[in-house]
Amino acid sequence: MRLQPIYDIAELCAQQGVTNSIVCPGSRCAPLTLAFARHPGITCRTFSDERSACFVALGIAQQTQSPLSVVCTSGSAAYNFAPAIAEAFFQEIPLLIFTADRPAEWIDQWDGQTIRQTNIFGAHVKKSYTLPQEYDHPDAVWHIQRIVNEAIALSKEFPKGPVHINVPLREPLYPAKGEKISFSKIKKNISVTSSSFELTQADKAALNKSLSKFTKILIVGGQQHVHETQNKSIARFCKNHHAALIGDVISNLHALPQTIRLVDSFLGQCGDTVKQLLAPELLITFGKSVISKNLKQFIRKHKPAEHWHIQPNGITADPFQSLTRLIHCSPEHFFEILQTPEKIEPFNEQKKENYALLWSAEESRTSRSIKKYFSEPRFSEFHVLKEILNNLPARCNVHLANSMSVRYANFIGLAEKSKGQHVFSNRGTSGIDGCTSTAVGHALSSEVPNILITGDMAFFYDRNAFWHKYPMQNLHVVVVNNHGGVIFNLIDGPGSLDERDEYFITEQKLTAAHLANEFGFDYLKIDSFNKIKTSLKDFFQFEGKTKILEISSDQPSSLEIFEQFKNTIKKGYET
Repeated sequence: MRLQPIYDIAELCAQQGVTNSIVCPGSRCAPLTLAFARHPGITCRTFSDERSACFVALGIAQQTQSPLSVVCTSGSAAYNFAPAIAEAFFQEIPLLIFTADRPAEWIDQWDGQTIRQTNIFGAHVKKSYTLPQEYDHPDAVWHIQRIVNEAIALSKEFPKGPVHINVPLREPLYPAKGEKISFSKIKKNISVTSSSFELTQADKAALNKSLSKFTKILIVGGQQHVHETQNKSIARFCKNHHAALIGDVISNLHALPQTIRLVDSFLGQCGDTVKQLLAPELLITFGKSVISKNLKQFIRKHKPAEHWHIQPNGITADPFQSLTRLIHCSPEHFFEILQTPEKIEPFNEQKKENYALLWSAEESRTSRSIKKYFSEPRFSEFHVLKEILNNLPARCNVHLANSMSVRYANFIGLAEKSKGQHVFSNRGTSGIDGCTSTAVGHALSSEVPNILITGDMAFFYDRNAFWHKYPMQNLHVVVVNNHGGVIFNLIDGPGSLDERDEYFITEQKLTAAHLANEFGFDYLKIDSFNKIKTSLKDFFQFEGKTKILEISSDQPSSLEIFEQFKNTIKKGYET
């Protein structure tokens, strides 16, 4: 069979544990589509919008923590994968991207759906391959199987990420009438043994000695998945070394009692005297990005004597402009092997303890101010979101869209009791383009409740996330609809421009009710204080159907409420 080497790609993927596939409709990709759709060991789904499809794939890979294949036809279809591929690259999520292509001699010949697809995703994939377009010689079959093996292994190698395989295909693209597709018994299955990324005893001794020099140790966790064993090691390390621990809402450190969750709130309002007291001597970081601009500016201004970043491998990122040492091991290993501090003078031991207590005091002060602020019953999108975050199911996935949604959640924070709530957000590129689709991917690959909190701009931008046939019984969506990008009124610059409303905020009059009706979802709306209690009670009933809860608001009141929130925290310092 002429296309047997292409069909066998699905068999290779299944053998290597790539058991989920997303395919987009098209003719040039028909051999790949049929291979994945007909393979008994692969769950295959189809989505018509390539941009949305690839974000759905990202969500599934994020939830399952294993790669899946994504297939599209030739031409501009491939370009629509780019935003999700960039997000996967910076979040280190494994994807195996297959783009069908015309044979090489037809590129630049005005043939339909033909563009230059070689290396189309540039520096945002770990590697890009092009398969042979002729399969007559056994070496070509060996070459195809070797490339697919290598690509799968590369996607899973730390740092994980997307890998691209371009597949030139000649016509005919479909099996002849009566021809059956089968899969070969492939022996070309290459396994990989990975490094454990552990430190030597000499490394441990040197790091312990360095640790003993510092009395102000600050740990900052960036975006990461929930790691329960790692979190236990971090908690013991902080206790033994009297280290302060900062984790914003996407770091998934909220289950640890010592985590400073409200740093974005109080670093934006406290004075320089407080900041000088909180300035670290040693900064230890792990994970990826942090949301808080206030935190980044604080550390950039109050640079530590040393800054250690822990990661097994990958690019050297220095967002705090203070990096002095890269430690190539897993964070779990680092915090576990450095549990026992060297003995130091009692006076310095007390200074270490006092430093951690300073951070706890600011957290407690801010927590009291926030409690006071929200104690007055009133209607606003901020107040409703506080109620939503306080009433989430004990075990659920919380998806935070970019712009104000993730920032609101970060200012409010998740409590220690929320340890079963896992937070996800597309903070690799921080775009609004695929936030809903990513949540859909999670909903399709998990049984727990998935709750997406999104703004109107992100929600309507990604409406094709719902354009498919698959039920999402465990997906509930909160849409904060203030009819525009309110964040542009809050950040420096656009808020005072004459062009603000039309070109930055982009005011819109849409409502989620029409979309809910179009797709057959349950729809709830909160536009007054009296509706909050009953609507939220209904919203948190998971009854086997997608629900959309729209918080109807406006930009002037949203801005006013948020300014009052910040002023309340500021007054806590003045008193």
